[in-house]
Amino acid sequence: MKNLKRTITSLFLFVAAIAVTHAQDVTTIEASSEDISENLNLEAVASVFGDAKDLEDFEKRLNDPETQISNLDLNEDGYVDYLRVMETSENDTHLIAIQAVLGEDLYQDVATIEVEKDGDNTRVQVVGDVYLYGPSYIIEPVYIRPPIIFTWFWGPFYRPYRSVFYWGFYPKHFHFWKPFHVHHYHKNVYVHINVKHAYNHVKVRHSKTAVHLHTKVRRNDFAIKYPHKAHSVRVAGVNKANGTKKRAVGVNQADGDKYRAAGVNKPDGTKKRVAGVNKADGTKKRAATVKNPDGSRKTVAVKTSSDGTKRGVAVKKDANGNRTVKTGKKTSKGTKKAKKSNRSGSKKKTKTSKKKRG
Repeated sequence: MKNLKRTITSLFLFVAAIAVTHAQDVTTIEASSEDISENLNLEAVASVFGDAKDLEDFEKRLNDPETQISNLDLNEDGYVDYLRVMETSENDTHLIAIQAVLGEDLYQDVATIEVEKDGDNTRVQVVGDVYLYGPSYIIEPVYIRPPIIFTWFWGPFYRPYRSVFYWGFYPKHFHFWKPFHVHHYHKNVYVHINVKHAYNHVKVRHSKTAVHLHTKVRRNDFAIKYPHKAHSVRVAGVNKANGTKKRAVGVNQADGDKYRAAGVNKPDGTKKRVAGVNKADGTKKRAATVKNPDGSRKTVAVKTSSDGTKRGVAVKKDANGNRTVKTGKKTSKGTKKAKKSNRSGSKKKTKTSKKKRG
């Protein structure tokens, strides 16, 4: 009987293990990345561009659900954004803007491709938009042979390409897919990069004409609506020794306030951090750090509201690193003085009453 029970128990555990393993195999991986620019590899974009026969084909390849060149989900709706292609040209220069479709009449440039012909040479640069990639993020591909798309640019059948697709209206071959974790995206996208080409990372944007042409098709709607998601804000954190991050000077916080530098010496020996900095709500904030003789430090922050009230926060840090925080009540200048006088008066009365009792 005991052997039968052991057999049944072992069989149950075996079936449960198989079920758990199966559940792990079908787990959906959600996108998670500290920097959104990691979700669109511009080398892959340059590779796809070099293989396309024209810009319509290029747009189709960018949004192919099978290859999944993009992993961008800027509007965070749980699906990879559709990327439309908008082009303009002038003489021997072509500017192709790649824009994420994020809502009704809501678009965001993610990159541009600048193609410029100079005699027998044609130069291509893929430029990441500063909102996503920061300044001077440029890929300059060197193709093993001239791409077919060059023939279309300077051929008799060329006409500027403007995508006809928008929010809610997409090509028949397209369907949405969920973004991967950024590490899985990298593994997937590298398979679709043509390694026969070279992809040089440069810092100089060569075509002045392309910069001018970009103003005709540029869309920056998302960046205007969500400035706190810009690359300059995302990379402002500096790694500290304890693993936390320290913000850079002059960077907008999510609530519109500014981070400012510490360590401005005052005549009395204290340090002023953010004295008189305007906050988004019109108030001001300032802080001072005083070093005590015993090695401890006391930081006093004062927030002045638009109605004249103030709130003081004192943080005392001893030599061992322990902190004590005290928060004061909101008071106006007049109220604060009145309270001081009342306190002094009450103390005197108390002393007098003690004398009488004695």
